Amino acid sequence: MPAKVMTVQQVLFFDIDGTMLSTGGAGQRAMELALVEEFRIRFPFEGVLTAGRTDRGIADEIFARYDLVDSPAERERFMRSYLERLPDCLQTLPGALLPGVRDLLHHFQQHDSVHLSLLTGNYVEGAWIKLRHFGIDHFFETGGFGDNHAHRNDVARLALDTVRVHLKCHVSDRAACVIGDTPADISCARSVNARAVAVATGMYSFAELQIHQPDHLFTDLSDTTIVAQCLLQA
Repeated sequence: MPAKVMTVQQVLFFDIDGTMLSTGGAGQRAMELALVEEFRIRFPFEGVLTAGRTDRGIADEIFARYDLVDSPAERERFMRSYLERLPDCLQTLPGALLPGVRDLLHHFQQHDSVHLSLLTGNYVEGAWIKLRHFGIDHFFETGGFGDNHAHRNDVARLALDTVRVHLKCHVSDRAACVIGDTPADISCARSVNARAVAVATGMYSFAELQIHQPDHLFTDLSDTTIVAQCLLQA
């Protein structure tokens, strides 16, 4: 699909897990299996928070907590072990697209003035595995991913820079909107002066997200008309 050049007025950055889809815990399960089977760590995620974090940040904590050899080769082994197990975990655990997501993406795909992008803590290959599994990968061309950055704010800056290069035009901060399900998504939107839209379809409740004062907050994305109007506000 050719890049939309110079016509884009809005860039919508979608988080993946808890925002567009639920994997039924497939991502964490695949990481657990990798750590148990390849690194011989029992109960590797005991006390480890994963929601809103990047895969790099999670790996940093795991490697430090269990005193693993922290070399590029071992980091690659961990990532590959996880990615090899992810497709089977997606098949066996009860995941689903979240309400309204496909209709909303299809709606925006019809607008030449809108560019759909990703802003996720997933490893880039893991992100595409999940999106392909649920049949929504074709809506996206660009994104910021969690391969090299432990903090979501750094991923947000990477995502915005990536879109600007891809579109070959300037995209102002306020033309960007981040849609996510955690306080970390709201924070990373603020870090790049983008608008923050929160959706209470992940592990955080409507009330818990409201405390962080997103620009808009939804129970879910099922009302395409209302959600689309809010996302496109400059």
